[in-house]
Amino acid sequence: MHAVASSPPILTEDEWLEQRRRHEARVRAWIEPHRTRAARGEKHPVHDFLFSYYAFRPAWLLRWHPGPDVLLAGPAAREFLRWPGYRETAGGVMMDPAALPARRREFVAWLRDLLETMQARPAFFGCFGLHEWAMVYRQTPEQVRHNAWPLRFPPDELARIVEGSPICCTHFDAFRFFTEPARPLNKIQPDRATMPQHEQRGCLHANMDLYKWSFKLAPFSPAELVADCFALARDIREADMRASPYDLSALGFTPIAIETPGGRAEYESHQRAFAIRGEPLRARLLALCERLLAQT
Repeated sequence: MHAVASSPPILTEDEWLEQRRRHEARVRAWIEPHRTRAARGEKHPVHDFLFSYYAFRPAWLLRWHPGPDVLLAGPAAREFLRWPGYRETAGGVMMDPAALPARRREFVAWLRDLLETMQARPAFFGCFGLHEWAMVYRQTPEQVRHNAWPLRFPPDELARIVEGSPICCTHFDAFRFFTEPARPLNKIQPDRATMPQHEQRGCLHANMDLYKWSFKLAPFSPAELVADCFALARDIREADMRASPYDLSALGFTPIAIETPGGRAEYESHQRAFAIRGEPLRARLLALCERLLAQT
C-alpha cells in the first residue's frame, strides 16, 4: 500500500502577512544601520562583514518566504508566483520542491553530504581565533585590512605572539586570507578541494557559514531559518573580532585577549556555545536538503 501524503499546513492571508511583518521588523534592525552607514560612506569593521563578504543583499535578506510544504491562502499570495519555485493550487500558492533546477540539486546534494559529515566529525576547540592574527602577520600598516583601527600590539610583538602559538585553522575561507609568511605556520594546508575533509563544528567560521548555506538555498529556504542563521553569524562575528589583534574598544567591543591563558579559555567558551547554537540550525538545513532531494 502507498502511504497517503499529508496535507500541507495552511496559513490564512492574515497569518502569513503577520509572519512576514515580524520577519521584516526583525531583519530591518540589522540592515537599516548598515544602509545608513553605506549612505554616509562609513565602514564598520565588525557588522559590515555579513553584507560585504557574503553575497546576499540586504533586500534579499528582507524578503519573506515560507519554505516548502506551506500553503499560503488568500488572493495576495499570488504575488509569490513571480518567484521561481512557486505554483498555484486550488487552495492557494505554495513552494514546489520539484521545481528545483538540476544544477541546484547537485549543490544541495553536496551540501547535504557536507552537513552530514560535520555532524559525525568531532568538534575541535583549540584554534583560539589566531586566524585573524595570521591575516596581519608581517604586514606593513598600509597592508592591514582594517587599518583605520589600531592593533593592540606593535608588529614585532604581534609576530612573536603568532610565532609562539599553535596555528591550526581548519577553515579554508579563513586560511586563504592568511599572509604568505603565515601560511606555512598553519598545521594543515586546506584548499577548496579538500574543504569537506577539514570543516568541523567547533570552528567559528563554519558556524557562521550556516548563514551562507541557508541563503544559497533561497527561495526554497524558510526566511525564518535564514534570519536565525544570520543572527548566529552576527554574534559570532562580534566574538571573532573581539579576539582579533585589532583594538575595537572604541566601538564597544572589549578584546578577548587570546594571547593569555584567560583569554584563550574565554574564546573556547564562546566556541562551545556557538557550536551548541549551530546544531539545531545545521539540523534544519540538513532536513531542508533532504526534503529538496526527495523529489524524483
